[in-house]
Amino acid sequence: MRRLFVAGLAVALMMSAAAIASADAPGKKFHRQPTPYAVTYEHIDALNNCDVDRLMAQYPDSVHIVLPGGVTTEGRDAVRELFEGFCLPFEDGGLNGLQFTEVDSWKVHNTINMQWVATADFLCEPYYGADAYESWAGLMAAQVTTFDGGELVTVDENGNCP
Repeated sequence: MRRLFVAGLAVALMMSAAAIASADAPGKKFHRQPTPYAVTYEHIDALNNCDVDRLMAQYPDSVHIVLPGGVTTEGRDAVRELFEGFCLPFEDGGLNGLQFTEVDSWKVHNTINMQWVATADFLCEPYYGADAYESWAGLMAAQVTTFDGGELVTVDENGNCP
């Protein structure tokens, strides 16, 4: 019985190591973080700086981002496209310059739940929301967010608030 347990544990460890190694496939640059909080804060800082390459260094191939309305963005290519659009200048339909600041956070296993506020020069009022960041092996495996860009109250083309 003990040998069976040890053999099973060894197989599980090898499979985990293989999964981690496959995530670090050639041509992909990953920047693993030591803790779930570190993964989350790296994400927020990269997003606040609109550094798409830094954002993508956190995501394995199997990443899922769940947005309001049940919309799911799945996989590195789709996530990169999402963040490239987000990081366009405001004048070009993007949200570059939006700054997310933590209001509160708490950890449940490897998930960091965070309430945040977003501010920007082009916003007429702060925008409040929350995310759940699921990390695995130092990377961001999944994110569930309340962020809905359509709810932002932004300045008009003359820089005025409605």
